[in-house]
Order: sequence, then structure tokens, then C-alpha cells
Amino acid sequence: MPVCFVTRTETFCAAHRLFHPALSQEENARLYGPCANPNGHGHNYKLSVTVRGEVDPATGMLIELGELSGILRSRVIDKLDHHNLNLDVDFMAGIIPTSENLLAAIWRELEPALPRGDLWELRLEENEQNVVLLRKEC
Repeated sequence: MPVCFVTRTETFCAAHRLFHPALSQEENARLYGPCANPNGHGHNYKLSVTVRGEVDPATGMLIELGELSGILRSRVIDKLDHHNLNLDVDFMAGIIPTSENLLAAIWRELEPALPRGDLWELRLEENEQNVVLLRKEC
């Protein structure tokens, strides 16, 4: 059976502030620019999750999209949507909430929860200009 890739996309809105606590406000501003604003800022994120694996001959699917959406919502989206990534999200505690770090944390939340297939790729769009990919190594 050939390998199949299934992608589900969800959206969420979240606020964050990029800063390193060991640096001064000036150093943070140089490193993170306006994203170091002490009051934070927000994004309308788009998160795409790709699962890789073989199609189940009994169902004709790799993973049922409603089930994938439910896992994604309960493990990630409900925790992120309309929250502050620095203050409200348990799996982001103590982590600078860059898109790269956010994707790595989301990966850790999702990977053990998948009933079939392997988590293959996460794609996070902060906006039309800024997109980050995290992909499983072969």
C-alpha cells in the first residue's frame, strides 16, 4: 500500500511577547524588534497538521479527519485560542513563544495522541509573510 499524507488546517488567535528574561529591554528590542513590546501583540494563526502513513484497508482512510480535528482542538487549539502564549498556555511555560518554539511544543502535544499514522509536518502561518515549517526527519 502506498504512503498517504493527510493534512488538517485549523485557525486560532493568540497574543504573545517575544523577550528573553536575562536580557535588558534594549537588548530584547534589538533582538526581537517590535515583537518585544512589553504589552505584547497578537496574530491570527493558521496551523496545518500533516499525518503520514498507510491507508487502512478496512476504512479506506489513513485517519478520519473529524478525529484528527478533535485531537487537534482538544490538545492544542482550545489551549491557544484567545490566550496569551506567555501566560496562559501550560505547554508553553518558560518557553519564548517564537513560531519555531510554538511548533515544537505543539508537536510534543500532538505526536503521542495520534491513533494512526505518524506526525509528519506542522505548518504555522503568523501572517501571509511569516510561515514556519517543522517536519519529521526521514
